[in-house]
Amino acid sequence: MTSPSFDHLSSRSSTRSNSLTREEITLLHEASLEIMARTGMRFFDQEALELFRKGGAQVTDGNLVCIPSHLVEWALRSAPKNITIFDQTGKRAMSLGGYRSYFGPGSDCMYIYDLDLGERRTSVLQDVINGVRLVDALPNLDFVMSMYLPSDVPDEIYERQQMAIMLGESTKPIVFVGIEAESTVSAVKMAEIVAGGADQLQRYPFVVNYVNTVSAFQHNEESVQRLLYAAERNLPTVYAPGNSRGMTAPMTAAGSLALGNAGQLAGLVLSQLKREGSPFLRSNPSGGIMDMASMVSLYGAPEGGSFGWDLTHHYGIPTFGIAGCSDAKIFDSQAAAEAVLTLFENKLNGVNLIHDIGYLDCAMTGSLELAHFCDEIIGWLKKYFSKLEISEDTLALDLIHEIGPDEHFLETEHTLRHVREDWQPSLIDRLDYHRWAEEGSTTLEERANNKVKEIIENHRAEPLPDDIIQRLNSEVSA
Repeated sequence: MTSPSFDHLSSRSSTRSNSLTREEITLLHEASLEIMARTGMRFFDQEALELFRKGGAQVTDGNLVCIPSHLVEWALRSAPKNITIFDQTGKRAMSLGGYRSYFGPGSDCMYIYDLDLGERRTSVLQDVINGVRLVDALPNLDFVMSMYLPSDVPDEIYERQQMAIMLGESTKPIVFVGIEAESTVSAVKMAEIVAGGADQLQRYPFVVNYVNTVSAFQHNEESVQRLLYAAERNLPTVYAPGNSRGMTAPMTAAGSLALGNAGQLAGLVLSQLKREGSPFLRSNPSGGIMDMASMVSLYGAPEGGSFGWDLTHHYGIPTFGIAGCSDAKIFDSQAAAEAVLTLFENKLNGVNLIHDIGYLDCAMTGSLELAHFCDEIIGWLKKYFSKLEISEDTLALDLIHEIGPDEHFLETEHTLRHVREDWQPSLIDRLDYHRWAEEGSTTLEERANNKVKEIIENHRAEPLPDDIIQRLNSEVSA
């Protein structure tokens, strides 16, 4: 059995120490390889089974695939360690890999908190439009997702409608999801229309295909087909098998981590068998946390720790995480606390592509106000984790000597030149009590609500040409 290399750990970001030792990572890696080779997992797609057979895997019992360790090691060498994502105008937007972090919302919430009524209601198509407009305007959100499941659109076209809105209401990169295999085909076709063709989209990719499977053991046909379609076209895919501790994985953290890792590595192998070098992103293999008292899957639980990120970063493949979300039912103190904690945890661990910002109620309800609040916190985190500039100008030794112990720095040109470098919030209150009272005594929630309404009313992305809009509309109704 091949032992993994740890040379890259010496170049790791210094934001924190590893929680797993090299020996522990080796044990988890080898445990995952044993699961893949000895136990195997089921792939419910004929093309996938043929690719595995040709690659040297053993296929028995119809669709049970046992993958040898040498095939895993080959796939790990083949997969890109950095993925460049562009925006729709062809500008470089995200460099996925290492410990660089980028942020965005999630997809398909069934409910939304109405901005005017303050009550939960079923989401509609206008909510998708409003959400994408908001994300396009917020400076610290780097990519868009559909955010809401429009209840007023027929099931057979709602995914294409979501894609058309993301393409038309934002120029930022897009992470898209889908239920059926055809979802990826349609999304890619629509992206090609905007890009100017398949070759242009592959050269300047601005879409990421997000795939969930039933579990680490059960790779359902639709999800596998979505992975293969994107891999064939050299477009990046997030592959995230379902993995819930005590349900579809062992209750123990180590067992769940080993099995989750095996499921993701199996998807990686398949992607590379389809097209060697195709871009692939991994999620945290630790597994979701289930509250066994309520049987609710949790966002804000701490049990997963950073173990999954230590193991995932070991392979050097770009990562995909969940943050800026909460199990709270409304945008309240719990929502703010869990959103901040998860954002800090993902940023601290150098997760590359971080989604589900603005989610409440265990992924059932979306809050645009929470999304705006998270954008502000991300700005804080970016400033907190920024590098210290040490130069003759920033040390300011001559100025310190000139001012000395008896004067102050308030009116110096140096202060004027650097004062705007400090982080400035747009929602968080920094006034004294009297000025806060004079300006309306507003709460954070009220300020967020007002800001979101203002953005939705006034912000518009650069419109697509009329002929492109017509082609997208034809694709939606096809």
